[in-house]
Amino acid sequence: MDQYRPNVTSYLPEAIRRRLHELGRTPVGGQAAGTYARHILNRLLVDLSWASSRLEGNTYTRLDTQNLIDFGMAAEGKDQLEAQMILNHKAAIEMIVENAEDVGFNAYTFCNLHALLSENLLFDPAASGRVRQIPVDIAGTVYQPTAIPQLLDECFHLILDKAGAIRDPFEQALFVMVHIPYLQPFEDVNKRVSRVGANISLIRGNLAPLSFVDVPERAYIEAMLGVYETNQIELLVDVFTWAYERSCQRYTVLREALPEPDPLRLRYRAELREVVGNAVRRGVAIKPTALRELATPLVGEPDLPAFIAMAASELHHLHEGNLVRYGLRLSEYKTWRTTTRAPMA
Repeated sequence: MDQYRPNVTSYLPEAIRRRLHELGRTPVGGQAAGTYARHILNRLLVDLSWASSRLEGNTYTRLDTQNLIDFGMAAEGKDQLEAQMILNHKAAIEMIVENAEDVGFNAYTFCNLHALLSENLLFDPAASGRVRQIPVDIAGTVYQPTAIPQLLDECFHLILDKAGAIRDPFEQALFVMVHIPYLQPFEDVNKRVSRVGANISLIRGNLAPLSFVDVPERAYIEAMLGVYETNQIELLVDVFTWAYERSCQRYTVLREALPEPDPLRLRYRAELREVVGNAVRRGVAIKPTALRELATPLVGEPDLPAFIAMAASELHHLHEGNLVRYGLRLSEYKTWRTTTRAPMA
């Protein structure tokens, strides 16, 4: 890491970076950070939560994962820790998508990512979101990460500073996947932090995300062993490149079918989320007068009629599969639909 100079040193050859940029390009490249990820959020939540958890030995199938994320249905006969791991991924992905303009390669973002990904999974709950104070071992390798707290903290911040200075989003992603697991700044869940964190630069740049779908667990483990034991990254570069190509294949149809974003929706994205969410939580019926009361403090008068019509449309089309977009729980939606007799989408 000391030898790495951002934008001078490169783990990814230039030819590979050019190819990844071509593959990952989306129609919304010049728009607000996270626009593309929000378009495909439901698909991304399932894909990345399932695939990243599978690399940790999680036995949930993709269908099991979808049922858990969309409907809160845990798979029968599975360990509760597996469901917790997947739900933690969901929360972490939502954080970087919904806050795409604010998250970055800094301690605040990565400590909060760790807190979300490690919730209810650590022996010591106080270690969640904090740089570790104890030695750790990595299963299957003779490599021993440093256990000196001061050095850990210094190296953790140095990794993030260098990552933040890298201009190319794919180089940023790979840099994090190399150095966070190698340093092991947290007591556990480091590789999960690196995989979700690698998507920050892609989501901010409105590139297709890296979902890790179809990545063989053995190939990923051997790539990380190469980093741990010999400081060689070549196999991880191969896995990273192959994984991104596979991810892009999954999102090609979605990318080509994307409509032109509605300017009003884009401008009032946060306000729409707040109004729809509050309407459901407060049991508000889908009526212009009620929606106007919720929207008036948030939206300028010239845009208010169009915004109210948009909010009403969103409520009419609300269903169990898109509640996450508005920060709603399934129980809140069911109560609202029952009390207001709202139609099912």
